[in-house]
Amino acid sequence: MTRTVIIATTLLLLVAAVGCTPSDRGLGHRLPQRTTYASPMPAAEADQVVGSTDEVDLVEQVATHRRSYRRSLELLVTHYTVVGDNRKLKWAQEELRALDRMPQYRYIIDAQVMPADLRAATRIPAADELYLDAVETQRQAEPIGILKDEELLRVALSKYNALIRQYPNSDKIDDAAYRAAGIYEYFKDYEIALLYYQRAYQWDPDTPYPARFRAASVLDRRLRRRGEALELYQEAVLREGDQYDEWKMYGERRIRELSTSEN
Repeated sequence: MTRTVIIATTLLLLVAAVGCTPSDRGLGHRLPQRTTYASPMPAAEADQVVGSTDEVDLVEQVATHRRSYRRSLELLVTHYTVVGDNRKLKWAQEELRALDRMPQYRYIIDAQVMPADLRAATRIPAADELYLDAVETQRQAEPIGILKDEELLRVALSKYNALIRQYPNSDKIDDAAYRAAGIYEYFKDYEIALLYYQRAYQWDPDTPYPARFRAASVLDRRLRRRGEALELYQEAVLREGDQYDEWKMYGERRIRELSTSEN
């Protein structure tokens, strides 16, 4: 019981320490509450792709304590149900519900962990299947004319990230990165969205998406990094302009405006 209390206190302190800023609040990086699909990268696996394991070890410890805390509460609910102690059963159930409502974060950003020089080159049936599953989940989360289901969006993000992590040579990693970027942008996690858009065209320089335009737009409109945005708009017009007329027109207009404002 003492261990459970310590774990609970630690989790509450961790949540209280998370700061809120106008953007990049990590809303897209919260773990989905409806499912246990998303699991943090195992420390041993992450150790192969990052130099220091300090953060990964800490994240893995938090994940372990989360599971232990939840399991302890579930056992309490079972115990008080069996013995018929309705008052304490109500307490345990209320604490378990509060745990479900508590924001929990993924912390490890897969596009940051995985290097920019990956290549989306190999057709892998399991990756294709996971990608289609993620796309379907995202489709269900974004019904036409209805508010988006943000929990389902987080489930879709978990699947896109799982694909990137588990199948880094798949020809679907740029697709997954691009779609994940759009969800992060929806959640206003603009720095993370930018990284995923960049990974889409880094992993496949000929990616069939306007990833450079979208990255430039985030730099321009959201992050106010106009110098970088100007350079990327120019590259996007050359690399993606023939495929996307509207984006090309928009990019050319912003190039003129940004070039004028800098003179």
